[in-house]
Amino acid sequence: MALMELIRERRSIRAYSNQKVEREKLEALAEAVRLAPSASNSQPWHLVLVDDPVLKDKVARATFSKVINFNRFALGAPAFAVLVVEEPPLLTKAGSILKRRDFPLIDIGIAAAQLCLRATELGLGTCMLGWFDERRIQRLLGIPRRKRLALVVTIGYPANDTPIREKNRKTLDSMRTYNGY
Repeated sequence: MALMELIRERRSIRAYSNQKVEREKLEALAEAVRLAPSASNSQPWHLVLVDDPVLKDKVARATFSKVINFNRFALGAPAFAVLVVEEPPLLTKAGSILKRRDFPLIDIGIAAAQLCLRATELGLGTCMLGWFDERRIQRLLGIPRRKRLALVVTIGYPANDTPIREKNRKTLDSMRTYNGY
């Protein structure tokens, strides 16, 4: 699949089939993350892939509550990718402070985008979740408390009845200018 076709095809999937995601495909997603560019080649991430049925249900339940339940669909996802922020090297950390930019989070965003595009290429669907119970997921996955979780990504084969909606995006003219704001 050509890159622009992947970009057009990729969407957040919130309904999954029961089909298990093969380890080979999860490894391909890990490789896409591994190859992502990062500031000063710091690679400030650790990827935890979750495909154990019991554990993935516990992770899914940590992404919603009785009050905030918009991620309830995560219960149907057969796998998860959890992106953990790793301490960047001193140079990257200094650059982040001097430039007031969180380079590790920018880098993890790039890595997550590559994961999602690779998943699309492999026929998988994904949805990036920013709302989750961080401490609970840390306990479930044995992630040290001093670490921060950047994103949780649902992974699976889209349900057959998942409609393909037209992307609702700003026009090019409303979001792009040349040579000035």
